[in-house]
Amino acid sequence: PDTHVSGLELLGEEERRRVVEEWNGLLPAPQVEGGLHELFEAQAERTPEAEALVVGERRLSYREVEERANQVAWKLRGLGVGPEVRVGVCLERTEELVVALLGILKAGGAYVPLDPAYPAERLGMMLEDAKSPVVVTQRTLAGVVEVGGAQVVWMGEGEEVRRQPVSRPVGVTKPGHLAYVLYTSGSTGRPKGVALEHRSAVAFLKWALSTYRPEQLAGVLGATSVNFDLSVFELFAPLSCGGRVYLVENALGLAGLAAAGEVTLVNTVPSAMAELLRQGAVPGSVKTVNLAGEALPSQLVEGLYGLGTVEGVYNLYGPTEDTTYSTWALAPRGAEVAPPIGRPLAGTQAYVVDARLKPVPVGVPGELYLGGVGLARGYLGRPELTVERFVPNPFSREVGARMYRTGDRVRWRADGQLEYLGRIDFQVKVRGFRIELGEVEEALRRHPGVQEAVVVARGEGADKKLVGYVSVKAGQQVEPEALQGLLKERLPRFMVPSALVVLPAMPLNPNGKIDRK
Repeated sequence: PDTHVSGLELLGEEERRRVVEEWNGLLPAPQVEGGLHELFEAQAERTPEAEALVVGERRLSYREVEERANQVAWKLRGLGVGPEVRVGVCLERTEELVVALLGILKAGGAYVPLDPAYPAERLGMMLEDAKSPVVVTQRTLAGVVEVGGAQVVWMGEGEEVRRQPVSRPVGVTKPGHLAYVLYTSGSTGRPKGVALEHRSAVAFLKWALSTYRPEQLAGVLGATSVNFDLSVFELFAPLSCGGRVYLVENALGLAGLAAAGEVTLVNTVPSAMAELLRQGAVPGSVKTVNLAGEALPSQLVEGLYGLGTVEGVYNLYGPTEDTTYSTWALAPRGAEVAPPIGRPLAGTQAYVVDARLKPVPVGVPGELYLGGVGLARGYLGRPELTVERFVPNPFSREVGARMYRTGDRVRWRADGQLEYLGRIDFQVKVRGFRIELGEVEEALRRHPGVQEAVVVARGEGADKKLVGYVSVKAGQQVEPEALQGLLKERLPRFMVPSALVVLPAMPLNPNGKIDRK
């Protein structure tokens, strides 16, 4: 980080104790036993006939979801799925998706989401990287993902899964087993799989269940693709305390949801919530709004409170590498500046340090490192990258403790809350999607006529978009439309720049490097 303040080494012992220990120990770490799915199983035993899942006009009880997930588990067990086995999941957003995720976990395996909206090339790359021996999908998506030598389990009426026993198979999951692998944008042009264990996911959910009351989680909008970690909260938090999940394609689906008046909590990105607010599509039943993935403008907070029905707007922050959320704050009413990202979750540590990994004083910008129970195992099959981003924790007394380098600039406020200042690298968030600009640039360079490519993010909040700039090799011609087509074949739509500009040459700074500004 560009922290050049003289005398940082003079940080007083009292202030050091405060920023390193006191502000990281306000909440005790949750006790973790068993697996992620066991929280749902316990709830299914308590309230078997309560509604668990609403998809359009269809409503499934906890018992129905439990029994159908057990059938998936038995089928997968028969194919050899157990601890540490990664199972690809390529399904549309219906009840079959939730059933499949629970079934994979019940079998002891780890789920690897494969969004059917992604280009086939990217899905194939993810599946190959995950080395999944089994893929769970549906007949209508046959051919969307090249399964190679993987065994296929078909979901749907009349399929073999529905002929399996409905009894619960004996559990084999331990806290240290892999729960899921989520692929994020990679700076080298290759997506990287973040490997999360049950212990981290369960600790996160126990924090959620201790922070949000059951009535807040009574009706949660399930709007986020399971490729993204916000979905872990949306699906598993309500299903662990007797709430319902209302499954929709995306957050804007709330506007046309027949049961919108039953939704009590929306968990999404600020730009999507701003659009719902603009449409007048936030029903009076929504009392709690969780916002993450982008900077939260104070105007949006005031707009939500101004409805008169929203009781709490939460600003949440966290990378996938630290299990969904790392810090949280209840956004205050009447604030004229953006709310802080708050304090660490129970069992999470936040360190604001300089380039020498020394803690910086309150109010001084530094890079945020995260430690604690939420840390991922690392990047699947990428030991060099794991070692680079997950480093030894010099502030912990625990043997082998690690911390994750976020690449985010923050500072401590005097009240012990963190204020977000921006990125220190070329990773950006656009409409809540995490994008490594280098991956988009690498895709542009694959065009035979492109000499160099630079991608930048322009605008703020809901207006932020990607713009790509390319220079062309001598004697070549490149049409922006052709480049758009190339990118759509290789990248998810949210990573394709809104505009592409062809330049005769890239602008250079006095050092001869590309002038990104």
